[in-house]
Amino acid sequence: MMHRFGLLLIAGACLALAGCGGSGSGEKTAPGHGVYMLIDTSGTYTEELEKAQQIINVTLAKLYPGDSFAVARIDTGSFSEKDIVAKVTFDERPSMANHQKRLFKEEIDKFVKTVKPAKYTDITGGILQATEFLNEKGTGRKTILIFSDMKEELEEGYNRKIAFELKNFDVVAINVTKLRTDNYDPHEYMSRIETWQSRVVAGGGSWRVTNDMDQLEKIFF
Repeated sequence: MMHRFGLLLIAGACLALAGCGGSGSGEKTAPGHGVYMLIDTSGTYTEELEKAQQIINVTLAKLYPGDSFAVARIDTGSFSEKDIVAKVTFDERPSMANHQKRLFKEEIDKFVKTVKPAKYTDITGGILQATEFLNEKGTGRKTILIFSDMKEELEEGYNRKIAFELKNFDVVAINVTKLRTDNYDPHEYMSRIETWQSRVVAGGGSWRVTNDMDQLEKIFF
């Protein structure tokens, strides 16, 4: 009886520690969802910022306590925390998380009203900064949203020939508007999208493009 009782105690302890001596189910998945959104503010793209606000509002509605969210502008040199407009990790208490969401929205609204067009679009630097931010947060799911026409224009002296490290990252390009030159030669638009897709996939990430604002909610499922 004592021998049997001892075995039961060991079995119970093993279950409490999520498996003992077996192959188990693999590594534990980190909790939470981290989202980093890059906003293009170059040229006339500032006229599209109301759509960016819609995306941010949808994102806020879909994130839960414990999740993290940051919004940054794409600027001349975007591999910098100075371009982060707002960032937050939501409190585990729902009431406090809702309060944080309201404050986050106020910060974004203020940014949209005061933002000035950027001269250059360092998309690569923005993705690198997003990767660093989300890795530091250590969330189980990592999503980078890019609100841009995906045309990168770098100031002289900036080197962005850098490979991405995007394993376990979802990269979603949103509202990829067509440039005037794209109307003359659609291959330019297609080539631009394919180039970014190749870089993201080569870095181990997944890539999607969505220009249908009604499909935004599907990003979070």
